[in-house]
Amino acid sequence: MAELGAYGFWGITAAVFLLLFILGRGDRFPLWIRVFVGLFIGGAVGYIFSEQTGAIQAIKFFGDAFVKLIRMLIVPLIFTTITAGMIAMGDPKRLGSLGVRTIFLYMCTTLFAVVIGLVFGTIFQPGIGVDYVSASQDAAATINSRLDAAAGLSIADRLLAVIPANPVQAMATADVLPIIFFSILFGVGILSAGERGQRVGEVMESAADSIIKMTGFVMALAPYGVYALMAWVLGTQGLGVLVNLGKLAIALYLAAAVHILLVYGGIIRIVLGLPFIRFLRGILDAMATAYSTASSSATLPVTISNVNRNLGVDKSVAGSVLPLGATINMDGTSIYLGLVALFAAQALGIELTLMQYVGIAVTAVVVSIGAAGIPSASLFLAFTVLSVFGVTEEQAVLIIAFIFPFDRLLDMMRTLTNVTGDAAVATAVGKWEGALDEDIFRGKV
Repeated sequence: MAELGAYGFWGITAAVFLLLFILGRGDRFPLWIRVFVGLFIGGAVGYIFSEQTGAIQAIKFFGDAFVKLIRMLIVPLIFTTITAGMIAMGDPKRLGSLGVRTIFLYMCTTLFAVVIGLVFGTIFQPGIGVDYVSASQDAAATINSRLDAAAGLSIADRLLAVIPANPVQAMATADVLPIIFFSILFGVGILSAGERGQRVGEVMESAADSIIKMTGFVMALAPYGVYALMAWVLGTQGLGVLVNLGKLAIALYLAAAVHILLVYGGIIRIVLGLPFIRFLRGILDAMATAYSTASSSATLPVTISNVNRNLGVDKSVAGSVLPLGATINMDGTSIYLGLVALFAAQALGIELTLMQYVGIAVTAVVVSIGAAGIPSASLFLAFTVLSVFGVTEEQAVLIIAFIFPFDRLLDMMRTLTNVTGDAAVATAVGKWEGALDEDIFRGKV
């Protein structure tokens, strides 16, 4: 009977893979639909065949392979997209007041976002009870040794550790914070070099586009990886794990809503003295597009059109602030990274210190700059934030694998938050630069 059960499991798996392949041909069924198909069928198959432990463990190979492909892209994705993000600022002479105000606002809203994410992660505690990612004795010992080593470092040592003695070595060892530091300086250097740095800048922008395309190829395998991961998770843990993911989703949606109302609402209503409801109505199309596509880049043309036509922001401001925002303003991502960090700490039983909270906040703000405007890009950056408090690479993979099947639902709200933030900053900069027609904003024209 056990043999028949195993054969039945693999027969259904082969049929599901064939179905996913057929659904993937053409454009009738977008990736997120295929991911949900793999999600639900994988969960059902894993739950039904939970007694087939050999088959359940074997199917995990496909999920592990998919997650390893994601890990492969982390370093090149961060290096190229952060450098390209710096280059996207354009001529340093143009930075002036517009650039300073834009970047200052983006950084401030991002910092508020990650703090809100940490607060909601503390309140909801979504990682409590996730036993299957609990560290083994060896992994726990590794985590504790890392925490002890980190505790012995002074603030000066921590800051110096961000500066890479050898950037190539940092990339080879996937030491992400030094990579981010070098990428930012490299991008600024390319900008400062003017025409002589233009060719290098074009290479980096092309490299970023190529890595994003490569990411798309990897993401095309997501339905198969999701099926395998969900079959393994439900087959080994049962339906109880869904409670934790529900808490994570609720925490993210509530945190994003609070951030939109308090932070963006505060900017529009209190700082600028403009009606916030009118602001939301003006970018409703962009918000809907962002939620449905889960891509800031894909939403960018709609955002520019809404901000210019409905909110009265001049094209020169909208056309410079919004593309930059689609690259470096990732408030939804920062909320998510803070939540994932607490989710992992709670699941692994790690007590975070105040300095580690600060480290998570700062790291989430910095790495969100490198979050490409494509679906699920935040997952590639979560590894970085988890390393702040000593989570091993193996444990980080388990955390990400646990969350990934449901990431589309989370990513849609993250993207909506990102795009709303882009529009709010563009409106503020437009008013301060005298490039905002308030009659259009208030609907009088």
